[in-house]
Amino acid sequence: MPLRRPLPLALVLASILPLGVALAQQSPPSDPPPVPSAEALSAANDSKVPLEEIRRYVAVYRAVKQAYVEPVDDAKLMQSAVRGLLLDLDPHSVYLPKADADEFDEQAQGRYDGIGVEILRQPDGTLRVIAPIDDTPAMKAGIKAGDLIVAVDGKPLRAEDGEESEPLRGPPGSKVLLTVVREGTAKPLEISVQRETIRVASVKGRMLEPGYGYLRIASFQADTAADFERQLGVLKEQAGGRLRGLVIDLRSNPGGLLNAAVQIADDLLDSGKIVSTRGRIPISDAEFGATPGDRLDGAPVVLLVDAGSASASEVLAGALRDNGRARVVGSRTFGKGSVQTVLPLDNGDSVKLTTARYYTPSGKSIQALGIEPDVVLQAGKGGQGARADYSEASLPGHLRGDGDGLPGSNAGDVLEGDGFIAEALAVLKKPVAKPPASAALRR
Repeated sequence: MPLRRPLPLALVLASILPLGVALAQQSPPSDPPPVPSAEALSAANDSKVPLEEIRRYVAVYRAVKQAYVEPVDDAKLMQSAVRGLLLDLDPHSVYLPKADADEFDEQAQGRYDGIGVEILRQPDGTLRVIAPIDDTPAMKAGIKAGDLIVAVDGKPLRAEDGEESEPLRGPPGSKVLLTVVREGTAKPLEISVQRETIRVASVKGRMLEPGYGYLRIASFQADTAADFERQLGVLKEQAGGRLRGLVIDLRSNPGGLLNAAVQIADDLLDSGKIVSTRGRIPISDAEFGATPGDRLDGAPVVLLVDAGSASASEVLAGALRDNGRARVVGSRTFGKGSVQTVLPLDNGDSVKLTTARYYTPSGKSIQALGIEPDVVLQAGKGGQGARADYSEASLPGHLRGDGDGLPGSNAGDVLEGDGFIAEALAVLKKPVAKPPASAALRR
């Protein structure tokens, strides 16, 4: 029986979504182990900084203080040094001042004031859009996954402006003008967006046709698993008590809380592994397995994904496909197979540090590689879905994965058109081909 224990409070898989306890569906509640501070980890490792490197740092610090063209504030210079310490590690390791850490935490609850977009800050200070959130001002204004926000209200974004998305936040009703660089456009776009109080409904559902249901999961937050179970119950009731099949739409879902993805996988699995995480520190190692009970009673499942499906979305896709529970349809996923731990500092700030990789039930890491669908859908001229060339592997300084650098292949049938949901439904209805007996004997 796989070990199933809660992850530490600070383990997260999305680039900017917050913390959570990873409990499987039928596990009894338990308190997570305390999250160690950065100082405690340093003491535990008994690591010493080489004296020559300390001297090098002090020499550069003094040179800046004495000779830079303008006076530099000590606190600002030290914060710049800390950000630089994390900059070359990977795109997801960042320094979080207390206000940013609080904002980071707030998003798990699915309510905040802003435009409704998941972003990743680039080394030069610009903001790369992972995905706009469904039914938010950003999506309505036409912001797309892969867009690069280079200026806000005419002010260029710079590396020293801060680590998170403060320029996009603001009072409901206020407007913000975004300068956006988009692949394929000759010049930057000017997009005006009105801020709102964003209440993210993470799960929505409807019937596609009698017996066949559709659930859209926009992100994985604190109440997503409960919303999934509630919406699934509604669909089953509409279908007369039992669904014949279910399409789960994870397109442009940037991820979020690991525990939500684990619980939804457990809702649909009767047994088997779900996900494991492995790193250098003991709190990073965990393995999660399914408990008996499939809420769909074995009805077929199709997962709809694209290049904006990241992190916890990939955990769910990997768990269901590796266990033979679902087929994956769409385009290659983002490829974020790393886990971040938020380490609190004694001054109230935090360091969000990549501490582990996660592995699908088959033991594969998809870091910088992603999940290749069983059936590949190619967007038509309508440009539906996220850019297929936007992925973890395209981010500067990304953590290398087991298959990093390998050429991608489009496994499965290629279907043209923008009717992705209709195509997913067609795949859902198609029986799963069983291997011939001779092939089974050769295994």
